[in-house]
Parts: sequence; structure tokens; C-alpha cells
Amino acid sequence: MNTFKIFSIAFLTATAVGQAQDIEQAKKAVDAEQFEKAKTMLKSIVQAKPENGKATFLLGNIYLKQNLEDSAKIFFQKGLSAPDGGKFNNIGLGQIDLENGNTAAAQAKFDAVMKDLKKKDIEEYQYIAQAYINASKPDYKAAINLLNKAKLINPNDATTKLILGDAFYGDKNQNEAYSSYRDAYATDNSLIRAKMQLGVLLKGAKAYTEAIKAYDEVVSLNPNYGPVYRELAETYYYWANNKPSTYTENIAKSLTNYEKYMSLTDYSLPSRMRHADFLILAKDYKSLEVEANEMKKLDKVNPRILRYLGYSAYENGNIDGAITALNEYIAKGTKIIAGDYYYLGLAKVAKSVGADGKTVDAALLSEGTTLIKKSVEQEPTLANALNEVGKKYYGMKLYGVAANVFEAAIMNPNSKNFNEDNIYYGLCVYTTNRGKDAKTIDKVALQNADKAMDAVIVATPTYQDAYLYKARINNTLENNEVMAKSYQLYLDVLNTKGPEEVTKAKSKVTESYNNMASFYASTDKLKAKELLNKTLEIDPANNYAIETLKVLK
Repeated sequence: MNTFKIFSIAFLTATAVGQAQDIEQAKKAVDAEQFEKAKTMLKSIVQAKPENGKATFLLGNIYLKQNLEDSAKIFFQKGLSAPDGGKFNNIGLGQIDLENGNTAAAQAKFDAVMKDLKKKDIEEYQYIAQAYINASKPDYKAAINLLNKAKLINPNDATTKLILGDAFYGDKNQNEAYSSYRDAYATDNSLIRAKMQLGVLLKGAKAYTEAIKAYDEVVSLNPNYGPVYRELAETYYYWANNKPSTYTENIAKSLTNYEKYMSLTDYSLPSRMRHADFLILAKDYKSLEVEANEMKKLDKVNPRILRYLGYSAYENGNIDGAITALNEYIAKGTKIIAGDYYYLGLAKVAKSVGADGKTVDAALLSEGTTLIKKSVEQEPTLANALNEVGKKYYGMKLYGVAANVFEAAIMNPNSKNFNEDNIYYGLCVYTTNRGKDAKTIDKVALQNADKAMDAVIVATPTYQDAYLYKARINNTLENNEVMAKSYQLYLDVLNTKGPEEVTKAKSKVTESYNNMASFYASTDKLKAKELLNKTLEIDPANNYAIETLKVLK
């Protein structure tokens, strides 16, 4: 019996050690973002030893990282009553409370965990701090306070220093974040993520060359550490967008590194979705369509796949496919974002143009425009990309369609193309109303076009054509006094730029003098004659000036 007891104790001890090692291996897999591998390992532990609450907590945490809250909750609740580490699951449930905006419930759960801590326990502080950091509305200061408590208990714990770096980074304290990451790696050089984060700090400071060098050091230490390739991908992406001259080269490097990241992590549905989101940023819509169809094979009912199918279909010229996919996605009402309305709106606007490239379905154009405006209201930065879309329709001489697109674009006064979009909007509205009589003009649109020109004049008062367009718009509106004043302002600004510029703008100058003369003809004949003679100085054969002077005599 004694021999049997010794054997049993040894067996149980070996089993416990083995499971602890398995958990450590699972944690390493999580750090390497090999989530499916980690889930498989943790599920094996839970199946073999259901009373291991720590394993269910770590498993639930992975599901939270993958935005699968319902699955996470199932495991947290399952592990809550486990005798070994069950309390950790309260931390997971507390993070779910944070996600749902119930901070009081979260705090109660966290307090329950901390109430029974032993003197040297610090892991609970670390995980609660991470819950605050990972929440969609993070509380970095709360995390820092908890980690400082852990640091008092064990000043040399590398994991505490690493998480503290994350908290400081989130709290925009770059110096403290750098110190924490550096100290974490110095304490334990197996924490390669701490070294990688030094590169992330450089990326945030737009020191892209230095960031790449820092990541290359990580690659030299561990070429199979997947997350560093994701950081390389993101850094090349930001570099490409912040320095347009490098765009083609750096976007290619960005995409290559993201593919490397995927190959070293996993091709699960959540990972593929993250990849798809990155492909949208990188504007690689051919690859997005391939990825979306691969996701469809994994999960035919996941509605988010319809988003990727819709976006890629529009960008790849499949307008009907885009409308079908996005209508279906929006009808499901699952976490609709501004981009969903944006792409469906663009697709409907494109569909509104007939096969002949000339006829326009007004109802469909209106539907599309409404959706685009809704998207810009929700996410103003979407206005930036409308400039290219509007100019495409302008180039096709579809001025009414272009006007709708530019009208949505100028909803964001901070758009990088705000001035140009206002100019194009005014031109499009003026062009579609030119030649119409007072009964058929779109008065409201013309008044909005006039305001658009005012916005340009305020922003760039030396841009003379804004005054010219304002004059033409008000001529159509029969606001003759404003018309005459605007033509004069056009001439005033143009004359400051020298005689060469005046000569180049001969037709616009004569247009200004003649229209101003028309306004003054009934109230100030001398002024009108003076203006007409100025026309003849530039264009002696100008028929309007010659004939009008005959009448005024």
C-alpha cells in the first residue's frame, strides 16, 4: 500500500507538472498569435482535467481576442466553479462586462478576485490589468495602478513590466512604455514581444526606417515569431501612405509580410477576417475577393463574409454582386459600419448609370447618394476617397451624378480634398443648370453651389476662378448684383497676378466685363460703356460689346 501511495503521489505530481507545462506552452502559442493551436492545447487540458479553471479562463480569453464573446462566456462560466484557478474566470466575465459598458459589475468581479489574494499573488493583477487594456474603451490608468501593486510584490517580474509597457503605451506615455519594454526584455529575453514593442513605439512616432530595423532584429532572433511580420506589414503600410512616393514599393512589402504573418499563425476564420480588414486598407481587392471566398468555404453563414464579398465585388467591377452581398449583409443588421453604407451607396450610384453611359436612373442615384451621405456622417474620413469617384463621373460628362458624389464629399470640412470637391460641386451644379430658364433650374442646388464657392473663397481667397464660378452661378440664379460684384472680385484678383495671366484668361475677362456691363446698363450707362470698351481693348471684334454700345448710344 505504501508503495502504491508513493506511486500515486508521484503520478499526480507528474500530471500536475505536465499540465502546468502544457498551459505555459499554450500561453506561448497565444503570444505568438497561434490561436487555433492554443485552443486545441487548452481544450485537451480542460477535457482531461475539468477542474482546471485556469485553462478555461485562458481558452475564454482567446475567444475574446477573436471577438467571439458568446463562446468566451460559455468557458468562463464553465470554469468559474473549478476548484483550481476558477477565480480567474471572474476576470474574463468582468472584461465582458467592460465591453458591455457595465463597469460597476466588472469592478465587483475584479474585487472578488483580489479579495482572496495571497501575499505573493501577482498574476491576478496582471490579468485584470490586461482586461482594462484590452477593453474597447480602455482604462489605462486603472491598469497601471494594478500593475504597480504587482510590481511592489515582485519588482523583477518580467511579465508585469511587459504589460506595464502596454498600459503606458496606451496612455501615450512613450518614455515609460520604452523603459518598461526594455526592462522586461532585459529581465527575460524569452519575452520577444517586449523587444518587438520597441519597434512599435518607433512606428507610432513615424520613424519607419528605425522601426523596420528594430523588427529585423527580432526576426534575426526568432524568424518564426509571427506577430513581428504583422508589425512589419503595418509599418510598411503606414510608410506607404505617409510618403506617397514609396507607395507602390512599400504596399508590396506590406502585403508580403502579412502573408508571412498568416503562414506562421493560423488560417482560422477570425485570422482571415483580420487579414481581410488589412487587405481593404491596402486596397488589394483582388486578394480580398480570394480571401472572402476562402472564408465562405469555412463558414457559409457568417454574415461578415458578405461585407468582404461586397467590397471586393464593387472594386473589381461586379456592381450587381456588390449590391446583392451588401443588401443581404445590411438586412441581417449585424454590426453595420459606415463602410457598408459607403460601398452599397457607390454600387447603387454606379448602377444608376445606364449601359449607354448617358442615361441615369434618378431614383437609384438618389438611393445611392443617401447611403453615401449616411456613411460620411458616421465616418467623415470616407469623404477623402469620394474626390476620385466624383472626378470619374465628371470626366464621363455625367455632371448630375458627379454633383451628387461631390455633395456628399463636402459634408466633411476637414477632408483633404475639401476645396477641390467644392469647386467640382459648384461646376457640376452650374453645368447641369446652364441654359435652363427660371422655372426649370434647380434653385436649391444652385444656392448650395454658391455656398460651396464661398467656402473655397474663405479657404483660398487668391484663387480667382472661385469668384468667376460664383458669378456664373448667381447669373443663373438671376442674383445680378452678387453676379456683378463677383465678376469684379475675379478681375481684381486676376490683375494682381500680372498682365500675362490676364492675357491667358482673355475669354473669362471679356465674359466678366460684358456681364457686368449688362447689369449696369439700366442703372449706370457710363459704367456700362466703360466696361464694354474694356472688352474691346482686349477683343476688338467682340460682337456683344460692339452691338450693346450701339444700343447704349
